[in-house]
Order: sequence, then C-alpha cells, then structure tokens
Amino acid sequence: MTYESPSRRRVLTGAGATGLALAAGTHPSARAADLPLLGTYDVVVIGSGAAGMTAALTAAKQGLSCVVVEKAATFGGSAARSGAGIWIPNNPVLLAAGVPDTPAKAAAYLAAVVGSDVPAVRQQAFLAHGPAMISFVMANSPLRFRWMEGYSDYYPELPGGLPGGRSIEPDQLDGHVLGAELARLNPPYLAVPAGMVVFSADYKWLALSAVSVKGAAVAAECLARGTKAALLGQKPLTMGQSLAAGLRAGLSSAGVPVWLNTPLTDLHTEAGTVTGAVVTRDGAAGLVRARRGVVVGSGGFEHNAAMRAQYQQQPIGTEWTVGAKENTGDGIRAGQRLGAGLALMEDAWWGPAIPLPGDPYFCLAERTLPGGLLVNQAGARFVNEAAPYSDVVHTMYERDPTAPDIPAWLIVDQNYRNRYLFKDVAPTFVLPADWYTSGAAHKAWTLDALATSIGVPATALRTTVDRFNSLARSGKDTDFHRGDSAYDHYYTDPSVLPNSCLAPLWLPPYHAFRIVPGDLGTKGGLRTDARARVLRADGSAIPGLYAAGNASAAVMGHSYAGAGSTIGPAMTFGYIAARDIAGVL
Repeated sequence: MTYESPSRRRVLTGAGATGLALAAGTHPSARAADLPLLGTYDVVVIGSGAAGMTAALTAAKQGLSCVVVEKAATFGGSAARSGAGIWIPNNPVLLAAGVPDTPAKAAAYLAAVVGSDVPAVRQQAFLAHGPAMISFVMANSPLRFRWMEGYSDYYPELPGGLPGGRSIEPDQLDGHVLGAELARLNPPYLAVPAGMVVFSADYKWLALSAVSVKGAAVAAECLARGTKAALLGQKPLTMGQSLAAGLRAGLSSAGVPVWLNTPLTDLHTEAGTVTGAVVTRDGAAGLVRARRGVVVGSGGFEHNAAMRAQYQQQPIGTEWTVGAKENTGDGIRAGQRLGAGLALMEDAWWGPAIPLPGDPYFCLAERTLPGGLLVNQAGARFVNEAAPYSDVVHTMYERDPTAPDIPAWLIVDQNYRNRYLFKDVAPTFVLPADWYTSGAAHKAWTLDALATSIGVPATALRTTVDRFNSLARSGKDTDFHRGDSAYDHYYTDPSVLPNSCLAPLWLPPYHAFRIVPGDLGTKGGLRTDARARVLRADGSAIPGLYAAGNASAAVMGHSYAGAGSTIGPAMTFGYIAARDIAGVL
C-alpha cells in the first residue's frame, strides 16, 4: 500500500473579503492617540501558550524588554491542556537517546508529508531552528524532556519516516517552582488520576493495565512516582502542565511580566509599521507600545462559531473542540485588518471525538484497540480506524453526502469493554449514565437492536461486523489496511495475534459511541515566512508583525507529521520570531 498525506482540499482562504472581520463579530478599536499608554517594551507578545511564552523567553534572553498579554485569567492556553508531545527532528533529547535521525532523513520525511502546501524554505527553517530551540529552552527554564519511545511518526513508511518516532514530551516538574503563580496555570484537558504521575507515553500502557503485564507495571510505576512526589512534598506536573509551568518559570526568572485578563482588541500601526497593541486591561482600553515588534501567539479560532461557519465545512461546531475556550481568532482578525493573507483556514488539527456531556473526548486509543470498528450512517466501514487521527476526520468530511460519515459510530463488544480502559472508565465498570442520556453512547444485547438505537440499517451493520470479524480472524484487513503501517500498532494490544489492531466482536452486549469531527484547535491563520513575519496576500511582509502557533498557518500544511506537530512548530517559530526581532537569526 502507498501511504500519502491527506488530500489537499482548496477553498477560499486568502486575504480577500474585506468584510470578514466584521462578519466574524469584531469591531474597530478606539483611536490609539486617545488611549492611555500602558507601557513601552521592545517586544509585545500576544498570548501565553507555547508559542508566545517561547517567543517572550527568547526575546528576553536576547536583552530585549518584553511583555506577554493574555486574554484568559490563566496562562498556558491550549498547550497547558494538552499531552504536550513535541515533534522536532534531530533535537538533542532524541540524539542523546540514540534515535537514528539525521537532517537528510528529516527533510525528506517532512517534504513527503507536507508536499507543496508549504514553501520548502519555511519547512527548512523549522528543521534548522527546532533543535536549537529545545537546547535554548532547557538552558533557560527548568524544563527537561524525554523521548516518547515507540510513538511512531504518523507516516513511517514514507522516505525518512521513523517507526520509533521523533516525539518528545516534558519531564516531571515540581509545580512549586512557580510559587503562587501555579494557581493561575490553565488546567489540563484530562486530569491525571489522583496519586499518580503519568506521562503521555504511559497512556497506551495504562489502557492495557488489566490485560498486560507491562501495562500493570507501568500503572505501578505511575503510582510509585506519585507516592515519591508526595513524600517529598512536591506538586508533580507532567505533559502540558509541565510545559506551560516550565516556560512560565523561565519568564519569571527573566523578569518578563505576563498580564492576564488582558485581551487583544487591535494592532497599532505607525507609518505602516506595527508598533504596538491595543488591549483591554482592568476593564479599559489602553495601548502597549512595541519598539521592535509584536508577536501574535493568540491561538486559533476554534471557539468562534462565525469564523468556523465562514471557512470550514459543515457540520462543524465550537462544542467539538478541546482547544482553550479563549481561542476565538482575535489575533488572526487583527492581522487581517492590516491586510495579512490567510491560509489553511478550512483545516484543523482534527481527530475523532465523542461529544460527551460537558466536554468532547478526543478519541485516540479507543478507536484503535482490537475489537472495535467505525461505521457510517449506512452501517458500513469507511476508513482504517487506526490511521492518524487527522486523516480519519479528513475522510469523514470527504465522503459522499448520500452516505454520510458524520456522525460515525465506534462499535465495540463487551469483550473489548472487559479488557480496556475507555477514557477514564476502568474495564468492566459501568459507563456514566449521562453518556447514554445525551446520545453519546448506546448499548444493546444484539447488533440489530444496537442498529435501531443509533439509526443505521440493521442488515448492513450485521454484514459489516461479519465481514470485519472474518478479516480480524485472518489478521489481514484487505478492505482498509488496518495494521499495515507501524503507526497503526501504537495504541493496540500486543497480546492479540496475529494483528494487534484486529479482534472480532462476539460477546454481547454491544456498544456504540457517537463520533464527530473534533479537533485540538484550528490550523489556519496568518500567512508567515521562514522568519515568522506576517505576510500580505502579495507576499510582502507587514513591518513589525510576527506570528507563531495556531494564529499562523501551520508549517504542516494539510497534514500531520507526528505527535507534537502543533507544539513543536509553535515553539520553534516563536523562537525564530524573537531572534529575527533581535537581529540574530
């Protein structure tokens, strides 16, 4: 089988339509001349996520004065909520772990994944500066990192792909390094089980702890870490909590102020150059001047319903994303008002999600573990369930509308539920009642009854499960090639043979979970160049304006190279922006 990046859909995403800012619900800011001056700095950074804090830390260490303005009452943005995988080839953590990476392999792989969607010079800038960024962060903050061993690149069969993976994650950090500021850290999307210290790389094994010796050992190790931290009086942080806290501690040491509850209203220009930001602080508008430049790291627009309706396919909604709720495209719209070009606005960091009451659940291991399959509203399989999560959603949107794949349904049996953790519900435990009352979960003693419950043809569902079961017994998915890629086997059960991705469904009752196109955030935004400068539609740079993270169009284009393809580039281009402002790039 040939492995390719997701198809390159093209819809209108340019700087065009001058009325879009107003359509998205924005309004012009007050005239800067009439506003109080809140301060003057060399660099003003918008947003305290991974991109913004890395940019601010870099600027400060280059001797520039800097302030970070943050819309939320907490710092850390979506990065703090995340698992904090970081995809940066050839970084020092990988090389120290013996990962066989080289610049040539990395360049070949990224080019194969991204293709022509992103200029080669921008891809090269990410690869060239990413390793130095990791070294810089470790030298100027308490952050340390560890290799996520075995978490394959998402297309390891492509030239330069590594089945063992290139992703790293933050090591354990004692939250006490932040003092009272720890209380203002944005909470995680999923809380770590009480008394445990869990890394992202542990979750694949925790899901198997009831059926795997290694899974049980990893669970015991997580508990031992938690016990040790408690005995030492520590506040252990991992994943996105560690990343955001570590960067914030670096800013504190560097003397960089972070103003919370300070949303961006507009960008300020003088003679065509961006020289500051209009913000709201303590309920009043004010101007923060920037002598050297403004870096927009304000996140995407996943929680802006008008922008999602304007740029993205239906069905779409703000209730399916796990991005920070403050991400409403403020920085993107401010740049657009200055004539900035946009790109990739139709796309997002997609992933199949279960719309549970309260918050959606971004479904990773559950759709990949053996004993489950995805079906559409016709009761038919339509995708390799173990494929990279962004590919699954791309497929959901690209299918024939006469047999829609939205919503889709994850079908599993009781054998599956007896063996594997589901979200945070232990094997054999009853799922929360509100999952059923909300329609997110269904259960029935026969496949026909389950089909009736979820509104798909019963005969089709039975036929699909029978076909899937025969493929599972053979260990070869000739229909959708589940298990052909090394990536497919990451979130699976090694004890299941001959294919750890595949097991038949045979034990009632049967379960169905509603699957919708969720996301970690949007990936479209301001066009930038290899120096992170914001570009107009004609390719010229807007003087004084930079962008990084999800406020900018992703260097990954329409694809996703590996775990951490959001945060790795966000931090790297924040680092690049600050160095360019300082004149040392």
